[in-house]
Amino acid sequence: MILKRITAIAAVIGLAITISAFTTNFQESNPRPSNLKVLPKNISNEELEATMKSYNLALGVKCNHCHAPKSNGEKGLDFASDANPIKEVARHMIKMNKQINKKYFSKHQKDGVFQQIGCGTCHNGAATPITIAVAK
Repeated sequence: MILKRITAIAAVIGLAITISAFTTNFQESNPRPSNLKVLPKNISNEELEATMKSYNLALGVKCNHCHAPKSNGEKGLDFASDANPIKEVARHMIKMNKQINKKYFSKHQKDGVFQQIGCGTCHNGAATPITIAVAK
């Protein structure tokens, strides 16, 4: 009876250690985003990645268009850094997009779907927005 209890307790402790080690490794390999000023602070890594990929596609750029390289000489980008001034332009554009959608499109539906603008509305796959001439 005592041997069964000791075995059960050892199994529970072993399981807890295994789960703790897995969780620690997962958190280290997928750190929480930092320095989010426009996007929600509780955004998941998957949602953040999908959002960033949508910006890549809408502007026809890669991540280094807005994100600065790591300053310590390592390869890769420092996603939290504000060293690249284009990142602040991007934040401004995201805010502008949200304001336009809220003011002009939040109450308009077509076939049950809210009509909205996005980055691609003006950028159409180009880093610089494309100007459309309007006939008067």
